[in-house]
Amino acid sequence: MNGVELFLLGRTLMKIGEEALPPPPAGTAARGGSDRTVLVVASDIADHPDTTVSEIVTRTALPQSQVSSAVARLRQAGSIETVTDPGDRRRALVRQAAQASERVAQVRAAGIDEALVAALGPDDTHRLPEVSQALEVLSRNLRRGR
Repeated sequence: MNGVELFLLGRTLMKIGEEALPPPPAGTAARGGSDRTVLVVASDIADHPDTTVSEIVTRTALPQSQVSSAVARLRQAGSIETVTDPGDRRRALVRQAAQASERVAQVRAAGIDEALVAALGPDDTHRLPEVSQALEVLSRNLRRGR
């Protein structure tokens, strides 16, 4: 495997992951940006607690408007919270919520089997256990601290 193949595999896995997620509550997707943007922002907040929207923009290279919309959507879902920066009361810090909301629990509990079966195709569903196990190994070895 080379870098291009790995990149393309990553995109394929992202699409499968998006398919596995439960749909957002009615009316939130249009206001809050794409699921992919929300996931990128949520991941960045998990990796960098007590961060600012500007710092998220810098790290993710997403437009400020998309980051702000994603933060609003995550806050509405109960996934994150904002607090005033004690060092600079003009700034808000973003962090994961101390307690998962019902929506967050629903998203975290979403299984991937149905999305994997769709990606494998009807003739290859017998490979589901092997592919699931390979994904578990990758996750265990490549995800930082989670």
